[in-house]
Amino acid sequence: MASYVRIVDAVNYRIGRVMMWGLFVMMGILLWSSISKTFFLPSLWTLEMAQFAMVTYYIMGGPYSIQLGSNVRMDLFYHNWSPHRKAWFDAFTVLLLIFYLGVLFYGGLGSTAYSLGYWGDEPVSYFIGLLTGTEEIGRLERSSTAWRPYIWPVKAIMVFGFFLMLLQAISEFFKDIARINGQEIGVSRA
Repeated sequence: MASYVRIVDAVNYRIGRVMMWGLFVMMGILLWSSISKTFFLPSLWTLEMAQFAMVTYYIMGGPYSIQLGSNVRMDLFYHNWSPHRKAWFDAFTVLLLIFYLGVLFYGGLGSTAYSLGYWGDEPVSYFIGLLTGTEEIGRLERSSTAWRPYIWPVKAIMVFGFFLMLLQAISEFFKDIARINGQEIGVSRA
């Protein structure tokens, strides 16, 4: 458990620190949008690209947010509880989070498979087929805007982010189990 927590926490920490700079990427895109609309012909790609950047920033920063405990929490009774009781409560609620993230991950796989031209009901077998060469990419989904970008890259980023959040939630569950047993597992940020 300790090795899993160290590895997952280290990966999500590094990705989260990189994603912090994504805000500036989004600001740059929106700044260019304002400049191009004011002084030049408006760019078709800027607002949709800013949305894609926001999705990337939000989804890829999610595991880091979970790791830091910066998620929103109803703190009516929680702050008065002992660390042991908090660990029990957190272990229970993180199981609900794991279920929710599992549903999001599976739905994201289906949506990404659809954006790659797959019309079936088994997205996992489709992606395995892509890896083994028994499946092919079909007609790629495009946005309905004037720019018409392909949708699969942002959907793939979302699926990857859901996967990382799922790994981080499992890591948090392991940390809660360790706290219940009177131990502490963590990651060194060196």
